[in-house]
Amino acid sequence: MEQMDFIVNLQARNGRCRKVWKQIEQQLTERQIPFRVSFTEYSGHAVELTRLIAQNEPEEVKTIVAVGGDGTLHEVVNGAVGFSNITIGFIPGGSGNDFSRGFGIPKDPNKALEFILQGKSKAVVDIGKIYWQNEDHYFINNLGVGFDASISKDANQSKLKAKLNLLSLGSLAYAFIVIKRLFTYECTNMQINIDGQESSFEQVWFATVANQIYFGGGMKIAPNASAADGLLDIIIVHNLSRWKLLFVFISVFWGGHTGFNEVYMVKGKTVSIETEKPVYVHADGEIIGKTPINIQVVSHSHSIFAGK
Repeated sequence: MEQMDFIVNLQARNGRCRKVWKQIEQQLTERQIPFRVSFTEYSGHAVELTRLIAQNEPEEVKTIVAVGGDGTLHEVVNGAVGFSNITIGFIPGGSGNDFSRGFGIPKDPNKALEFILQGKSKAVVDIGKIYWQNEDHYFINNLGVGFDASISKDANQSKLKAKLNLLSLGSLAYAFIVIKRLFTYECTNMQINIDGQESSFEQVWFATVANQIYFGGGMKIAPNASAADGLLDIIIVHNLSRWKLLFVFISVFWGGHTGFNEVYMVKGKTVSIETEKPVYVHADGEIIGKTPINIQVVSHSHSIFAGK
């Protein structure tokens, strides 16, 4: 068996990923599977580590496995851009794990490892490309503008989330932050261009550009999304009261939001978003800046281990 590279974020899920890695390391050692491991030390480190691995003997086919949360996977995806010799695996060790849900990866770390070692379920998937302040960023799950980006920002800095992670209840922090933001967030008007078609939306709560079904720790934001169709799903929530937004958010868990008149959904390849006032933008839950923003799909970009 070829040697595998693991990039591990020991701090994921408030440090509980350390236990996950010990389980994986034990399995690899007992089964005499050759591997190398690198541990992330700061934000963006996984991007650098992925590029170093990919650039070393670039003609050699390699497997890089991210062990951590969606943020760790997000960095590995960004680091692997432009390298066709890389296949990405993922072992969930975070609190959200939308990537696991959307791509059919077992939640149990040992089962996720076995899934990768079997090597049968590989897929070539699309990703999203973001142009922001003359820099390129990429996402594999989704990009959010406005309300949900503010929630991501708060969640990433939340002491409550860290405490709940200790009890395996980190997703509850998201719900608490949603309720808090529900009464403080200020909507904005938005200009959106999708494949050359310009549209205006008033009092927008958020716009999501999705590459797969899930966001926010299990919410079905884009029930019909596919990471292999060469398209992005755009969801715009606008012109509704704070209380109705709460009902919309609750319904997202089963995809019921698609029946609301205030939820606009469309598919496209290119998206440009401008807002009346700058609002936060996240990619796979990581804050990258504020509007305006330009996005396009990159078809068949990355090879990953995926169950669907």
